Parts: sequence; structure tokens; C-alpha cells
Amino acid sequence: MAKVILTHEVTGLGTAGDVVEVKSGYARNYLVPQGFAVAWSRGGEKQVEQIKAARTARALHSLEDAQALKAKLESTKVKLAVKAGQGGRLFGSVKTADVAAAVATAGLGELDKRKIEITAPIKAVGEHEATVRLHDELSATITLQVVAAK
Repeated sequence: MAKVILTHEVTGLGTAGDVVEVKSGYARNYLVPQGFAVAWSRGGEKQVEQIKAARTARALHSLEDAQALKAKLESTKVKLAVKAGQGGRLFGSVKTADVAAAVATAGLGELDKRKIEITAPIKAVGEHEATVRLHDELSATITLQVVAAK
């Protein structure tokens, strides 16, 4: 097991500034090379405080923005055109990057694809839902209208 300090939010693990214990291979091969974490050390504790202070400062400003964005996202159906075959089955599935691009195209704002969660794979045309983590305590549910591209 290895102790690391998260520098970015990692789904299922924690947010920036959290000290977590993960398997050493996960830390060595994924978290550290991708820049999501740094190795824990006694000197790193000061860094944790700085990361948490910066996160709370951003959170105070963004909570009002997040609530406004949640209202916009939940009141609008986002149309997503993808390649589909016979019977409405998709070639592949809808990814979080596709959802983020569709939201930006609809003029609802920029979303980070890592904050979008699709519970069940979207492999057919129709209406589907995705959840977006906008803030630590605030999530929005997007209604996706998946249609076949012409």
C-alpha cells in the first residue's frame, strides 16, 4: 500500500488535497504519471493545506455558478447525434467526452468529462440520463436525447 496526496479529483477516491492509501501499483503506474497525485511525505502536509485552501476559495465562488448551471442543465434536453445502425443500435456507446461536447454545442457551458457519470452504457437511441458533479455537494442530472446521425 502507498500513501499519496491527490492533486486532482479522482472518481471513487477523493478530491484534491485528500491523503489516501492506495495499492502501490495504482499509485506508481497511474496516479503519479497522470499527475493526479504525488507521493506522501512529511513536507507534503504543507502542500495539502495549500491545496485545500485553494479548493475552498474556488468552491465559495463557484457554488452560486454551480447552482445556476444546475438549473440550466436540468431544464434542457441535450441533443446528441451519433452513428447508429438498424433498429437504433449505436456503433459503440456514448462516452462522457461526447456528452461534454454536446453540452458545449448546446450552449450550456463547458463541462469536464471526468465529472460526468453515465450509470448504464448508452448503446441505443432514445432518452437517457447522465449525472454531473458540479460541486462537492451539488450534482445535476442531464437528460440526453440520443438520435441517429444522418
